Amino acid sequence: MQGSGRVILAEGGACSELRSEAFGLIIFGASGDLTHRKLIPALFSLYRRRLLHDSFFVLGCARSLMSDEVFRTKVRESLTSLPDGDFSCLDGFLARLHYVAGDYTVADLYPRLRVAVEGLEQRYGTESNRIVYLATPPSLFCPIVQRLGTFQLTCEKRHPDCRVSVVVEKPFGKDLTSALALDAELHQLLNERQIYRIDHYLGKETVQNILMFRFANAVFEPIWSRQYVDHVQVTVAESLGVESRAGYFEQAGLLRDMFQNHILQVLALVTMEAPVSFEAERVRDEKVKLLRAIRAFPMANLDEYIVRGQYSDGQIEGRRLPAYRSEQGVAPDSSVETYVAAKVLIDNWRWHGVPFYLRSGKRLVGKATEIAIVFKKVPYSIFTPFSADALGQNVLVLNIHPEEAVALTIQVKSPGPKLCMSSLMMEFRYRDVFGVTPPDAYERLILDCIAGDQTLFIRSDAMEVAWTLFTPILEKWSADPSCIPYSAGSWGPAEANRILEPGHYWRTPSSYSES
Repeated sequence: MQGSGRVILAEGGACSELRSEAFGLIIFGASGDLTHRKLIPALFSLYRRRLLHDSFFVLGCARSLMSDEVFRTKVRESLTSLPDGDFSCLDGFLARLHYVAGDYTVADLYPRLRVAVEGLEQRYGTESNRIVYLATPPSLFCPIVQRLGTFQLTCEKRHPDCRVSVVVEKPFGKDLTSALALDAELHQLLNERQIYRIDHYLGKETVQNILMFRFANAVFEPIWSRQYVDHVQVTVAESLGVESRAGYFEQAGLLRDMFQNHILQVLALVTMEAPVSFEAERVRDEKVKLLRAIRAFPMANLDEYIVRGQYSDGQIEGRRLPAYRSEQGVAPDSSVETYVAAKVLIDNWRWHGVPFYLRSGKRLVGKATEIAIVFKKVPYSIFTPFSADALGQNVLVLNIHPEEAVALTIQVKSPGPKLCMSSLMMEFRYRDVFGVTPPDAYERLILDCIAGDQTLFIRSDAMEVAWTLFTPILEKWSADPSCIPYSAGSWGPAEANRILEPGHYWRTPSSYSES
């Protein structure tokens, strides 16, 4: 039996959200999906909430030929198609948008770009803070940065307090060798403090709240260890298939797409030691220490630790769903995995012996992202005739999707003269408690980039450790391309159960949506 508790927001509290510094943002790939679906809406939301400095500009750059006005018209169309209908300040935002067209691989673009950037920096007074966002395929990262350097567009010496930041999207390499090569090439052109490897998962409110829960509440941190935690589950489930991303997904697969970055970063936040301060490098130091403590997967009996699957045809609520191999752009004999479940062990004092179950997949029952910390059972029951095994376990669930929420399951006595035990879930949703929808992850990450704060961005050594962990698996899979089929509309292949330790089972996410 399960009930819902009630949460009341206490008086007081502290807030450190401030308006941004002045900045100029240059977006390569300005005509693309990422720019119009994520970056521009995030910037507009910040502008509407008055979190952007009065002095800023956005300069789009792409191959498509268009004027400033045409670019603004396209942005207007993108923004006004969003469900939020408050566009009273849209004209003021659009006036800050500018555009330069050109081929990224042709040197002719960059002198024109430099003239445009320097003119806008003078006009808006943003000379000290220049941000370059590479919303392009990774193959263009180095050619673009190299030409930017040639024309002094990444130089930090032009102004006493100048900062130039370069934001790169995933995928950052496809294995350890390619990632190190890309990293080495970027470091020939940029300092590590200039490189912002973005992972949008780290911008989500609930993900950020992991550290607040752990290190701002004395009640949780003492029990956040092997002495009290039985196991942890991280689930990232999607009901959609590959949709329009088949070309990318056929090259990447789910292990590269989700585990090497998003899921591993979330795991690090859940398990890292307390940093000495909330300063970027101290937080990232602890994340890297944790990642280095993850036990390497044993290649000899890999199937006991990781399972991969690929969705076959199926249905959700009567709607027929095609198999992965039937999707447009997918090879008819593809062996690319669309589902991965893994058991991870951490060899350090805090977590030794605690299994961490990580899973992610496409075309599952619903869309859900949650972190569940399952605590150990009580050692002995005084409530005859209930044994300790009969009493439910305490579970702390951090929901990231479909709603950002936190829930804690505890055991209570049901009302009445008899001794009846019930599980009670105390839950709060950000929307209900704070009266607002949590901002998009890109909003927080853009603000941090403007401020020069790299706390939520991936450092070079963390990227290297992640690839070191997963590259041997990718190499083994390339030699043995077999993939376990699972029905679209299920929770994945039944074979995922074989990695679970005795007494453990996969949780059904406490909430999920069909889209």
